[in-house]
Amino acid sequence: MQIIAIYPGTFDPITNGHLDLIARASRLFQKVIVAVAVNAGKSPLFTLEERVHLVKQAAINFPNVTVVGFDTLLVDCARQHGATVILRGLRAVSDFEYEFQMAGMNRNLAPELETLFLTPSEKYTFISSSVIKAIAQLHGDISAFVPSCVQQQFKQKFTAN
Repeated sequence: MQIIAIYPGTFDPITNGHLDLIARASRLFQKVIVAVAVNAGKSPLFTLEERVHLVKQAAINFPNVTVVGFDTLLVDCARQHGATVILRGLRAVSDFEYEFQMAGMNRNLAPELETLFLTPSEKYTFISSSVIKAIAQLHGDISAFVPSCVQQQFKQKFTAN
């Protein structure tokens, strides 16, 4: 039986911490779907199309990883793609309360889906997309924290403005 995992997020932008989880998930599951969320509650710097493109570029070396954009409930996206596992990353204890609540809600909406939590490598626990954006907007060096395609996209975005 093929187990398909879905790893949702806004990925605004994708970071090396996200890639660390994608790499490990790609070894654990036959197929991993990285689902890039519209997320109306946030105001992303990059459009959905830009974020999907960046994630595809960053994850190109993982043949069992597929990238999709979605603007529905996560459980509906998971069902649409045949996923039975939702992957969520936990960087710190502060992430746990929100993620635990979301896992409970998803379990109520779709009891057939299991949520698994992965922690990133210790060298990525301090990285967050919001901090990366703040550094990049002030023209700081983000090369150690994001894939090169993301670094280039920031240069284009802030040079164009």
